[in-house]
Amino acid sequence: MSDVAGEKAGPTAGQGRVPDPLAQDFVQFSVDCGVLRFGEFKTKAGRMSPYFFNAGLFDDGAKLGRLAQFYARRLLASELEFDMIFGPAYKGIPLGAVLSVELARHGRNLPFAYNRKEAKDHGEGGTLVGAPLKGRVLIVDDVMSAGTAVRESISIIHAAGAIPHAVVIALDRQEKATESGADSDRSAVQYVRRELGLHVYSIAKLSDLLQYLALQSNTGLAEDHRRVIAYRNRYGVDDGPA
Repeated sequence: MSDVAGEKAGPTAGQGRVPDPLAQDFVQFSVDCGVLRFGEFKTKAGRMSPYFFNAGLFDDGAKLGRLAQFYARRLLASELEFDMIFGPAYKGIPLGAVLSVELARHGRNLPFAYNRKEAKDHGEGGTLVGAPLKGRVLIVDDVMSAGTAVRESISIIHAAGAIPHAVVIALDRQEKATESGADSDRSAVQYVRRELGLHVYSIAKLSDLLQYLALQSNTGLAEDHRRVIAYRNRYGVDDGPA
């Protein structure tokens, strides 16, 4: 799966392409775990979203193990080369840890590090834990709303003399970010790609969710499908090249 898709925002976004089996499996898995829910939810940007993705509900060993498999499969399929994994506090810490374990199972035993929110003033001190940051660093997180965690991670990685190389997330919402309280014309993922120059990979995107809902329309999710389409029509972004 390319890190830049050529889909247009709108009712048919994502429906003109062949479904991505990995993304579809992940959406189903997220629904089964209660991580992906439909209804009415207020986002950080103050929007009323018809769906909500809460990665904190991957909350036991079996769920985290399977989640790690999805991350690893996406990365292995991308053939992205990187030298180590960084998990930004807080949600990125367990995600980076389980991903490093899963990649080691596939023969890619890579160093892993994470940061603390507050510096430790005893013991080894500092804000970094784990392997020294060096080489090309992959940043792991769940979603990207404003890109704040990525920008903070980039600063930490640069300060250590390493190279921020790529980001992998679970779900790309493919919607406009907010800047100074107003809707931007681009998403946080687009900002990270175009302005910060990092590769961004996701296990699934909103367009994959729309395909899933279209296929499930006879199971009581037809209204949710219509509401997600309307949301994308209002807040969706053109995910093509700049």
